[in-house]
Amino acid sequence: MSGLQPITTADVAAVTHGRVPADLVDYTRHKVLQACRHSRQPILHVRLKLTYFEDAGEPRPARAQANLDVNGRLVRGQVTASSLREAADLLEDRLRQQLSRSARHWEARRGGRPRPGEWRHASDERHPLAYFPRPEAERQVVRHKSYEPARTTPDEAVFDMDLLDYDVHLFTDDGTGQDAVVYRGGPTAYRLARLRPVDRPEPVTAVPLSVSDRPAMRLTLAEAVARLNLTGQPFLFFADAADGRGRLLYHRYDGHYGLVTPAT
Repeated sequence: MSGLQPITTADVAAVTHGRVPADLVDYTRHKVLQACRHSRQPILHVRLKLTYFEDAGEPRPARAQANLDVNGRLVRGQVTASSLREAADLLEDRLRQQLSRSARHWEARRGGRPRPGEWRHASDERHPLAYFPRPEAERQVVRHKSYEPARTTPDEAVFDMDLLDYDVHLFTDDGTGQDAVVYRGGPTAYRLARLRPVDRPEPVTAVPLSVSDRPAMRLTLAEAVARLNLTGQPFLFFADAADGRGRLLYHRYDGHYGLVTPAT
C-alpha cells in the first residue's frame, strides 16, 4: 500500500443497526483492513456499517457496507449474506475488487476522457442487493439526498457508479445539459436514460451503452411511489411535476424508499 502511514483500526469508524456483536464488528474491521492493503493509493479513512435484520423470513439478513476515502476519492462496497461473519468475508472480497477496478478506472481517466476500447467489464458477476420485503403500507421515504449532480459524460457517470457500487446513478449529461441516469441493464449491461430523448446520433462511448428512447414521466412524489410499487422495479427515474428536474426514487435495503434530488 502506498502512503506515509498505513490505515489502522482507529481509522475505521463503525456503526451498527440491529443485534451486531462487538466481536463481529472487530472481525469485519480486520477484513476491511486486509482489503485496504491491496490499494495502490493511500486510504485516509473508512466508514463501516453493519446491519442485521431480526426477521425469520429474511434469507440474507446480514448486510455490510464500507465507504473508503482513497486519496480523496470515494470507493464503496456493499454485500448481503446469511450471517454477519459471511458478510464480512464477502465484503473483503468486494472491496478488493472495487480497489482493483478503481485503479483501472483512474488509469483510463488519466490524461483525458476514456476512449473506445479502454473500458473493461468487471470480472466479477454482480447481482443487485435484495431489499427487505416490507409491506407497502409501512414504507416511507426515509432518506432524502439532495446534491447538484456532476455535469459529466455517460462514460464517466458509469465509472462513478461502479466505484460507488451503485446500480443506478443520477448525473447531468454533459452533451445535453439534461438530468439523466445510468444504470445496470439492457443488452449491453449498461443503460442511459435522459429526461427527454435526443434527435441526433449518440456520441461514441467507451462504455457499451444502450439508450432509452422514452421520455421520463412527469410525476408527483406520491405518484412516483405508487408507480414504483406497481412495476416492482428497484428504482424509478422521473421528472418532478413541480420543477421538471430529474428525480431518482429507489428501494432501500430496509424496505423503505430513498429519494435523490438535484439541489436548487
